[in-house]
Amino acid sequence: MNHTKVEFEPFEYSYYDYSDWYSNNAEPTKPPKEVILPCDPTVDDKLFHICMLSISLVIMLILAVLSRKNKFCQGFTRGSSSIFSPANFLDQTQSKGVVMAVFGLVFSKLAMLVIAPDPLPFCKDTPADIKEYMKIIAIFYYPVLFYPLLACSTLQHKAGYVFGTLLSFGHFGILLWQKFDCPKTPEIYKFYALLGSLPQLACLAYLCVQFILLFVKGPKTDEDLDSSYYNNYVKLLLKKRSSTASSSSTDKPTLAERILEVPKSYIYIPEKVFRFPVKLAVSAFVAFMAIYHTALLLIVLVVPTLHIVRAGIDENIAFLLMGFGIILSDDRMEVVKIVTFYTWLLEVCYLCAMTMSLLVSLLMLMRSMILHRSNLKGLYKGDIYSIYNSQKTISPSKPGVVCWMGLTGYQAAIVSLGMAIQTVVLFICFLFLVFLIIIPVFYGRNLIVFQIAGEAWPGWVTLLLVTVLQHVTAKFAFIKKDAGTRDLNNRESLFLLTYLLFLINTLVGLIVSIWRMVITALYNIIHLGRIDISLLHRTAESYDPAYSYYINSLKVEVSQSHPVMKAFCGLLLDMMVEGGRVGQKIRDAEEACSSMISGIQENRPSKATSRQRIRSRWQLLYTLVNNPSLLGSRTHFQTLKTSESVLNGTPNRSSKKGSNKEASKAAAEPVQSTETPTNQDKTD
Repeated sequence: MNHTKVEFEPFEYSYYDYSDWYSNNAEPTKPPKEVILPCDPTVDDKLFHICMLSISLVIMLILAVLSRKNKFCQGFTRGSSSIFSPANFLDQTQSKGVVMAVFGLVFSKLAMLVIAPDPLPFCKDTPADIKEYMKIIAIFYYPVLFYPLLACSTLQHKAGYVFGTLLSFGHFGILLWQKFDCPKTPEIYKFYALLGSLPQLACLAYLCVQFILLFVKGPKTDEDLDSSYYNNYVKLLLKKRSSTASSSSTDKPTLAERILEVPKSYIYIPEKVFRFPVKLAVSAFVAFMAIYHTALLLIVLVVPTLHIVRAGIDENIAFLLMGFGIILSDDRMEVVKIVTFYTWLLEVCYLCAMTMSLLVSLLMLMRSMILHRSNLKGLYKGDIYSIYNSQKTISPSKPGVVCWMGLTGYQAAIVSLGMAIQTVVLFICFLFLVFLIIIPVFYGRNLIVFQIAGEAWPGWVTLLLVTVLQHVTAKFAFIKKDAGTRDLNNRESLFLLTYLLFLINTLVGLIVSIWRMVITALYNIIHLGRIDISLLHRTAESYDPAYSYYINSLKVEVSQSHPVMKAFCGLLLDMMVEGGRVGQKIRDAEEACSSMISGIQENRPSKATSRQRIRSRWQLLYTLVNNPSLLGSRTHFQTLKTSESVLNGTPNRSSKKGSNKEASKAAAEPVQSTETPTNQDKTD
């Protein structure tokens, strides 16, 4: 019998062979992740910008020729404009829509430029080593690109409105076409470029409609000094208030009125005889754009990432947590559900913080507009101490001009940074509220905060009772009323209680100091985006750069666009122009008044002399308003030692009492009416 020898080969285990595992543990395949590829629109961006720059250059040359022709034909005009002046930012009567739309358009481009892969449209696939230089060039390129839109509106010419319509329709149509071609982009979030371009589309659509309306209706002829706004402002200022209105203002408001006053103080309601300055209106609109772009960026940076994290949670998360000593449950599927639920709560907390930060920023913006109006009205009336902590001269200065120029960009940057910090702080507060209070109470476990508070309840009760004891004894034992006055009572008991409660008041002071720190931090974070209030003390507000920027810019705004000053300037120019409407009315009124009282005053000068004197007085007033430093050389203020003792026509508070008395006596003396016209001309 033959026996065959069977040779067994040794079994070699391969660590990289997973065929058996895959056959025994088959899992359903997951859909592949969506990959967004770079998209090139049908309209090449580089070619479009080259064509648009060429067209804009030709339009600017045509507008330059038209503006020069208008100046030669019209001669002296009050508000002659040129293509080198984008807008009169110190004119409160002009239309602000076009200026605000162009500024919003430029800022939206800047906001998209921060994370754009190609800052300039002329260079694709920009190398990383020169990208920052390209961003710097782009910061200057886009204002130049959209400058013709402002020039077409400023020139106030039919041809300018036609060119503005063509440019705005060109920008709007091409941008809309590009977004329809490529709605998804691989940057950050697939729809970020589309959502970020919505403000640009809105501004361009407004410009299209506005230029068409300007072409059809024509430009406004009553702008700046020709407008009736300044005269109406002066009439309202000099209008006598009724006795019923004054009595109602002194009455104590009811509880319902005080409650309604709180939401009203955060809602900006336009007034009939007050127009917002162009610079502040543009700053408010750009700040609104900054809020939108900041909110969009904060959402697309976090929320899609949380979605990806939540979708990738599987059973391996249980082993990961076990490595850190965290065991949520013995069942791995239950651990997956718990972690997924907590990740969803994390997203809810972030969205709640983002929403609250957005609402707070909008409320603070409207509150700033209300305070802007209040500050301007106060400075118009000469109330300097409502804004400045010392007496200031309301006149342009080098810091004031610099601050006035950069106010819009400064406010936009501060609003963006303030909103980001508010979101982070509110997100931390919501996390504390949800994960340490709401979830433990809902599930009845991990009550860490309540356990700490429960262990320390004797101390809290003691502090509460001591505080109540001090308030009760202060009201009923240590204060007495006698003949309508209040005085201390039971002084010995007061001194004894003060000594006995010394240590416990130290603990109360510790809690108060912590509460003070929390309140101060929350207040400063909420108001960080506002530049119209200082976050420092009144004596240290000059160290707050944002508030210093604001108050210095107000000097330029008030000194150059005071409504009363412009009203009298308009009257003077009307009187100087022959056949002026206002000048004719004033001359008729002067002749009527002089004829009525000619029989009463025998030694009254002639009509021509009276008219000349009145005209000279108004011209003198106009000169002194524009040159406050000349006030010190007037006869009324000769008794003052130096011209620095007078600021804005008001004697300085630091002057000596003797000089103040002499100055008041000199100012109280009546102006002699026997001055000759020759002396009046010398004074002028």
